Amino acid sequence: MAKKKKEVKKKRVDNPNVIGLHSEVTEQPITQTLESNYMPYAMSTNVSRAFPEIDGFKPSHRKLLYTMYKMGLLNGARQKSANIVGQTMKLNPHGDSAIYETMVRLATGNEALLTPFVESKGNFGKYYSGDLSYAASRYTEAKLSPICAEIFKDIDKDPVDFMDSYDGAMKEPRLLPTTFPNILVSANKGIGVAMASDICGFNLNEVCTATMHFLDDPDCDLHEHLPAPDFSTGGEIIYRREEMERIYNTGTGSFQIRSRWRYIPEERIIEVYEIPYTTKTDIVIERIIKLSKEGKLREIADIRDETDLSGLRIAIDLKRGVDPEQLMAKLFKSTTLQDSFSCNFNVLVDGYPRVMGVRQILSEWVAWRVESTRRRISFDLKKKSDRLHLLHGLEAILLDIDKAIAIIRNTKLEVDVVPNLMSGFGIDEVQAEFVAEIKLRNINEEYILNRTKDIAKLEGDIAELRDTLSSEKKIKKVIRDELAAVNKKHVTPRKTGLVSPEDIVEVSLEPEVEEYPVTVMLSRQGYLKKLTDRVLRKATSLKYKDGDEAFIEFPSFNTHELLVFTDQCQVYKCKLAQFEDTKSAQLGSFLATDLGMAADESVIWVIDPEDYKADVLFVFEDGRVARVALAGYATKTNRKKLKNAIYGGSKLLFATVLKEERDIALVSSDRRLVNFNTALLKTKASTSTQGVRALAPKGSRIVTMVGTAEEFLGSDASVEKFRAESLPSSGMPMKDSDMKTLFDLAD
Repeated sequence: MAKKKKEVKKKRVDNPNVIGLHSEVTEQPITQTLESNYMPYAMSTNVSRAFPEIDGFKPSHRKLLYTMYKMGLLNGARQKSANIVGQTMKLNPHGDSAIYETMVRLATGNEALLTPFVESKGNFGKYYSGDLSYAASRYTEAKLSPICAEIFKDIDKDPVDFMDSYDGAMKEPRLLPTTFPNILVSANKGIGVAMASDICGFNLNEVCTATMHFLDDPDCDLHEHLPAPDFSTGGEIIYRREEMERIYNTGTGSFQIRSRWRYIPEERIIEVYEIPYTTKTDIVIERIIKLSKEGKLREIADIRDETDLSGLRIAIDLKRGVDPEQLMAKLFKSTTLQDSFSCNFNVLVDGYPRVMGVRQILSEWVAWRVESTRRRISFDLKKKSDRLHLLHGLEAILLDIDKAIAIIRNTKLEVDVVPNLMSGFGIDEVQAEFVAEIKLRNINEEYILNRTKDIAKLEGDIAELRDTLSSEKKIKKVIRDELAAVNKKHVTPRKTGLVSPEDIVEVSLEPEVEEYPVTVMLSRQGYLKKLTDRVLRKATSLKYKDGDEAFIEFPSFNTHELLVFTDQCQVYKCKLAQFEDTKSAQLGSFLATDLGMAADESVIWVIDPEDYKADVLFVFEDGRVARVALAGYATKTNRKKLKNAIYGGSKLLFATVLKEERDIALVSSDRRLVNFNTALLKTKASTSTQGVRALAPKGSRIVTMVGTAEEFLGSDASVEKFRAESLPSSGMPMKDSDMKTLFDLAD
């Protein structure tokens, strides 16, 4: 049966506030509304604002720099920033404050970039300080940095496409013809719609060197020439080769960067003079002050931000007897003096965002640069060919200058001069126009001979240009030579150092815990007692609530952890040290409250996992037994609760840590006993495994007791007849004589 077509309802809308408004509104699904209205906005944001393109610039950067270039600020004197901002608004309609913020970040004074593009004068703030803000645009001055000569090189030779400005009054470049991979040199961060970009900067000279080797061999080892990122704020990268390889291959990943510091013993001061690119001085200081107030940093007497326009400086005064190495190791662990930089190399390529590794980015840049260089060479070739063509026409009249003069003098109409020269010397219209425009004083043999001397040189240049255009290898050599020139002209020392993880001083922020033996006791109502040997020796009895009694007891140490299992298949991890030593007259700690359990959640078992290298054996009421690796409960983070931590299909009766194989005996509700060795069980990795049946199901049979056969039958009884060689087992019925000890245990 065909589906009934969904009717689209139409509503008449009458708005009394608008004269003559009577229209019909068509209802449509919200997904269709988002697709038609929101998606164009999202794509415009991602493509036109948020992400850099293969030249390393966002549109806002490109518009500002191109405006400054057209203002003559590459070689000219500095101008007021307000004037530059005003001129940029012809290309960028997003307001003067946004334009000026862009200029600030590109400026030498702000120190946000390793290779800044704006040479500034005045207070442009500091990237690494939230307190040092930049001055207003009317007070500062700027011009283009020398490196911009490489950004705009030969831009007038058609290396890139131009497009109309937003109002159609001007032309602006779609990309800038950078002679080096600026996309890797300039740090860039952008947040778009449903995607983001975070590109760390690399050293200019290292990038150029790596690109030259990449041009020679695309499979070269980039790490040899481009070992790690480089940041304008310096610091030290904790260098792990595997992390860098992931970033270089995929464009995603993270690495750690830490501050640089020095100790001044005469003043007992730690001076931090470089911090990670991801943080600021005020954030670091606020965090240290907070930790000091909480009593976690008692070694610090005072801290001051002495950062000014001359550079960064955080001064930390130490108390007497403090080890500066240990203190800094603690600060690295608890503050952003050591931080992570998360990479997401999301770059626009042909208008589409792509997450690429360093090698892929270089490949895309080289392909783009080859095309850009080809266009520039083609431009030069056309210019030289046109010039050669004109000189050939000039060479033709050298044969008879008097004839050329006679033709011009004897022509009555001006419009007939060019046609008459064309027919008289066999030249085309362009050549004839060129000859006709020669000044009278230049119609002499010397002038014409001097001009035509360039013919041989032009023919050689044209042949060379055509040869270069015909070979991509030779075009890449041109690119390589330009990279070598950039390397030689713009020497940029590396600022960020590399440090091996083995050289890091590790400290623990956890308070030192005294290690001593304790006995752990759990009552049936969930009260935990941690008893020392001294208390146990002196205690004649232990206090419990009315109706409560001892349930589980085992030895442990104060430094160990506990796994607390609940009836909601969850396990809570806690340290024994967090519980106070219990006196004989105390009830102990109520675990449900101390561990923040739900109102309807209760404790069913507690074990000590020690080093998490053994297994744990679970016995359930339905006759199932499960052997689980304790490693499944170990966590690298400080997680306190794990879900699905145990099989939930039946009630847990018993749990024990298996350090070696042992016999386990189960007694059923119908008085049958099965005795088996744990070697019959395979260790499972899943904590929620249901295990295997140890006691075969029959009717309403359940397990009522768990222990050893000797405990249930007595040491003199014969237990071998109850032994199971495989599981599941129906067990053996117990005789009255066998059950005497069992009844004693039940009593």
